[in-house]
Amino acid sequence: MAMDITAALNAYQQAAGAAGTAATGPDAAAEGLKFTDMVQGALEATNTSLVQAEQMTANAATGQAELVDVVTAVAAAEVQLETVMAVRDQVIRAYNDILKMPI
Repeated sequence: MAMDITAALNAYQQAAGAAGTAATGPDAAAEGLKFTDMVQGALEATNTSLVQAEQMTANAATGQAELVDVVTAVAAAEVQLETVMAVRDQVIRAYNDILKMPI
């Protein structure tokens, strides 16, 4: 999966700009940054990564992609999926802790 250096730099600049302008703390809700939007964005990015890994695997089966590119795409998808699962487990654990609290 060959990537143009210009595209990589543009993606980095967009990510850095988004991180620099992201609001944190109590004012974040007032500026429109919502937890649900963040979770939805993470899930969409993970889904995109998984689809891309599947496409790379199919391309490798037909000889249109190199094995190194397939392994890289699958590893990236695996890392993102494990991250989503870890966050899910923490949310469930926190919910169970809240349920155990006395009223």
